[in-house]
This record gives sequence, C-alpha cells and structure tokens, in this order.
Amino acid sequence: MRLRFKATHVVLAMLCVMYFITYVDRVNIGTAAGEIQKELGLSNTELGLVFSAFAYPYLLFQVIGGWVGDRFGPRQTLFWCGMIWAAATIMTGFVHGLAALFVARFALGFGEGATFPTATRAMQYWTPANRRGFAQGLTHSFARLGNAITPPVVALLILWLTWRGAFVVLGVVSLIWGIAWVWYFRNEPRDHGSITAAELATLPPRPQGERPKVPWGPLLQRMWPVTLTYFCYGWCLWLYLNWLPLFFKNNYSLDLKNSALFASGVFFAGVVGDSIGGVISDRILERTGNVRLARLSVTVVGFAGALLSLMPILFVHDITVVALCLSAGFFCAELVIGPMWSIPMDIAAKYSGTAAGIMNTGSAFAAIVSPLVAGFVIDATGNWYLPFLMSMGLLLVGGFSAFLMHPERPFEETGELVASGKVVAAE
Repeated sequence: MRLRFKATHVVLAMLCVMYFITYVDRVNIGTAAGEIQKELGLSNTELGLVFSAFAYPYLLFQVIGGWVGDRFGPRQTLFWCGMIWAAATIMTGFVHGLAALFVARFALGFGEGATFPTATRAMQYWTPANRRGFAQGLTHSFARLGNAITPPVVALLILWLTWRGAFVVLGVVSLIWGIAWVWYFRNEPRDHGSITAAELATLPPRPQGERPKVPWGPLLQRMWPVTLTYFCYGWCLWLYLNWLPLFFKNNYSLDLKNSALFASGVFFAGVVGDSIGGVISDRILERTGNVRLARLSVTVVGFAGALLSLMPILFVHDITVVALCLSAGFFCAELVIGPMWSIPMDIAAKYSGTAAGIMNTGSAFAAIVSPLVAGFVIDATGNWYLPFLMSMGLLLVGGFSAFLMHPERPFEETGELVASGKVVAAE
C-alpha cells in the first residue's frame, strides 16, 4: 500500500526544514567563533560586530521582506532568499579578514531578512486558523532544534574540514532546500496537484480582487507594542545564540567539543519550549475562545519564567547549575514564540506578512544591539556573566509590554477596532 502524505503536512514540514537550516546558518558562527577569532585575531568587540552584521539588512528586510512576500508570493520569495543565504554561507568559508567576514554575514542578512515574514504568509493560507499557534510553535521549535544540533555538528565539521569547510557544507545544504521548495510549493493551495478537497475545506479562503494597499500608519500604530515585546525576547535570544558556546569555552576553560555539548544541551530546552508554547496557546483558545487570554497568558508566563530562571546565576557559578539555569531560562523564553508569531495573523490577517515583518524588526534590532553590547561589556570587564544578567532587565520590560498588545482586536483599514475578546473571522 502506498503511503500518501497530505500536501498541507508536506508544506509545513518544508517550512520546518527552512527554519531549521536558517538557524543552523546563524548559530554556526557562534560555534566557530573561537576558531575564527584565533585565526583572524579578533577581539570580543570585533566579534560582536561580526555577530551583528547580518542583522542590519535583516532589520531592513523585516518590513520590506513582508511586503515582498505579500507582493510576489512565498514560492519565489523563499526560493531567492534561500539562494542568497546559501551563497553568503559558502562565502563565509573563504574570508581572510574582519571586513570580508562582516560583508559575508551582512549578505546573509539580505537572504534571511524576508524568510520568516514570508513563511508566515505561507502558513496563513496553508494552515487552518485554529492551528496557527501549533504551526508557529512547531516551525520555531525546528529553528531551536537547529540551534541545538549546530554546536556539536559544526564542532565535528571543524575537526574534519576546518571551520571554512563547515560553512561550505552548510551552504550547499541550503541550496538543496531552495531548489526543493520552488519545485514543490504553490502560492495557491488549490493549484497544488496533490491537495485534496477535504484539505482545502479546512483552509481559510483567499481574498478576491486586487491586492489591498498596506495602511502603514495605522498598522504600525497597532503593532508597536508587539514589536517592543519581541525586541525584549530577541535581546535574550541573540545573546544565547551568539555568545553561549564562547561563554562555556572561556568562562570554564572548556575545549571546542565540550563547550559545544554544553551549548547544545541549553538549546535543546528551547526546542521543547517552542512546541509546548504554541500547543498551550491553541488549547486555551479552543477552550475559552479568548484570543487575548490565549496569547498573553503564555507570553507573560514565558517572560516571568525566564527571568526567575536566570536569577540563581547571580549567586551560583557551578557549571552544572549555571547550565541548568540557562536551559530553564531558554525554555521559558521560547514559550512565547508560538503565541507571538500568531499575533500578526490574529491582528492583521490581510497583511500578515507585513505585520509579522513589523513585529520581527524588534528581534532584528536586538540582533544588532545585543551582540555589540555583550562584546563590549566582556572586553571592558572580563565578566562573562554580566551580559546574561543585563538580559534580565529586558525580560522584565517584555513581561509588562505584553499587556499592551491586543490580538483580540482585528485590524481594519478604517482604523476601527473590534473590541470583542472572542474569536473573530479573520477574512
């Protein structure tokens, strides 16, 4: 008997792979940072500049990338994004100085800038409305799985092929994904040869007629609390992704292999947090019909839990205890991913790609500032704990700013808001 997979499940699986690969390409620089730093003679401040390089175009492309995804569709947008980030990853393996390394990572930002907003657009029409939190949580859990697997895999590739060969291998994998995506995916689910009528019946309808123009002013006004909240989350995320392997390597004098294993253990906690957060948010929505409760409850608990989990490292410096605290903190922080990435679809379904891009500018801006501040603080004080302690303040701000978000009020071009907290048909 021939096994047949649903087209909607295959598309979701391909998006999971994309999230996995993009975060592998982002985290590999952190794992290889020690070898790169030694060969190129970089300070921690210069390394922070390299970490932040991809975030400058990434920040720019959050809003523009969301618009591009809305304008040209996820099929072509994600294909060309994949080609660019693959080329940038391969290019990183051939750099011989700070400037070239900065340019290569800068190019990576051009490739990855539009990926998540465009993926949100793809999920908008390939996922039932009541499964959005699950889909966002699942795809982002694959991103964290990429985080978790990258340190030991890249460490082995470095031992086998040097850090330069590791970047080339990972870039080739990205090329393969891009080709597979453009071959299989279709912007319109009904145009896919393998989709069934039963699957189509579960999907939200596509709006007919001319594409609406984005009402930038009102949309930005609605989304700024979401962006601020996501900035606070992003500050902590990029601190973990960029500096964690070096934190274990330098603060506890571990070799490449052992520091990679400790970092991997912390990142695995994020995989679980991503999946659980989205599932819990959807369950609350199904049982109560209250969008605000479903999104904010998980988000606030995640920020509070992350803050409380990091507090013990103020007093205890045993490597096992610190690793457990960092793991718990990353788990709690990742709980917010599913509900947060569902909020742009809850608020502005017609402009979900653009709205998701506006939200993700918060994380992109954090990706610029967080590595630079961390590198400078480490060079100035020699204290590898301070950057993680500074993130506790951002977690507190994020927990409070979450209450300013209103996912229960669908955005309308007229600027009028639907004040009901119940589920409202998006389109």
